[in-house]
Amino acid sequence: MSKSRSNTGSVDVDGLMYDWHLQREPQWSDDDGWKGMTVALLQRDAQREALLEFPAPKRLLKGLLRGRLQLDDATVSRGVRAALMAGWEPVSRGKPMVFSVDAEGN
Repeated sequence: MSKSRSNTGSVDVDGLMYDWHLQREPQWSDDDGWKGMTVALLQRDAQREALLEFPAPKRLLKGLLRGRLQLDDATVSRGVRAALMAGWEPVSRGKPMVFSVDAEGN
């Protein structure tokens, strides 16, 4: 069985399931330079989505080739916890809440 990385998945955080998918890979913007990846989160049976915006990988900022995306369950779980602590209420209604993740993943 190969260990390929997926762009979607589910994680259990404190007994609740959260589905996630990669919404945007790192990309170049003429206006803003490199933009990092964005991951969309949604608690199962809830309605309000959270978007985690990661910084651009340092290798891209240095002009190197894009490497493999570093997206795993631990990173997504930390993102869910950080979004919840920052005020994300998955069962509320409204537009997706956007959270910027710092270089350490917080």
